[in-house]
Amino acid sequence: MRAAALNAERSPVSVELRDLIRAKPAGESIGLTTPRVRAFASGGHLSPFKGRGVEYDESRPYQEGDDLRTMDWRVTARTGKPYTKVFREERNRPVIIWLDLRRPMHFATRGAYKAVRAADAAAMVAWSAVANGDQLGGLVFSEYEHHELRPRLGHRAALRLLQLIAENPCWRPARAEAAGENDTERSLLRLTRVARPGSMMFLFSDFRSFGADDEKYVRQLASHGDLFLIHVYDPVEAELPPPGRYRIRKDRRAFAIETSDPAARVRYRDRFAARVARLRTLARVPGVEVLDCATTDKPFEVLTKRFAPI
Repeated sequence: MRAAALNAERSPVSVELRDLIRAKPAGESIGLTTPRVRAFASGGHLSPFKGRGVEYDESRPYQEGDDLRTMDWRVTARTGKPYTKVFREERNRPVIIWLDLRRPMHFATRGAYKAVRAADAAAMVAWSAVANGDQLGGLVFSEYEHHELRPRLGHRAALRLLQLIAENPCWRPARAEAAGENDTERSLLRLTRVARPGSMMFLFSDFRSFGADDEKYVRQLASHGDLFLIHVYDPVEAELPPPGRYRIRKDRRAFAIETSDPAARVRYRDRFAARVARLRTLARVPGVEVLDCATTDKPFEVLTKRFAPI
């Protein structure tokens, strides 16, 4: 029922504020926690998430799956057995949404635009954070605008963030003039200045242009928070359609692509595989996880595969 309500009269190529508000029941039913509790919250929820913004509670023997960042090396050295620290988390954990709405995100051959899927998933995370009593902040950027919202409590924080998403000129490119390239590196640098220790961060993008500098900032953010990379992609980005000639429309432009060359098909497939491999490498960094969301997927189902419904 919750997921079905989101699909009523939805455009696959743009979002309206009302669409994002409709995500409220679905978001409130998602718990931004995991079954394996490693830190005990003093706020309104149990959580394994932590950073330097938490209070030390005790040490206990290491258990499989514990975060290596919380190892208690002094107790480990003294006893000769691995011990990990348990923390009591601060109230009102900051949850920060980083949303890429640049041109490459406005594409799909099936389902809905990558930007639409990302915006819907971001709205659900926002409503979940508000329901948990967490602070909510965000960075929303495209070639047209860049907005930052410092973490705040309450429904107003969610509505302000969703309003910035829905009103970004990227949904109406014919009426807006691009302000210039807004790359992920600069936006991630700004995120390092907004995010506080102990933050839980969600990055929504296709990560097409992710490079070494971007990965550096991801590692920096993960060193004192928990980072979820939501990889949004269209199936045709992973594998070209069967050999043939295809006509494609993008905005007001139309062009044709030829998919019959075997070598070109392999190169195309390898580029996407390399992108996925970079993300999988980042997922091995403590505190970083990757969730895949195809344009044919329902964001609610993608999130609830990782975060149990309440």
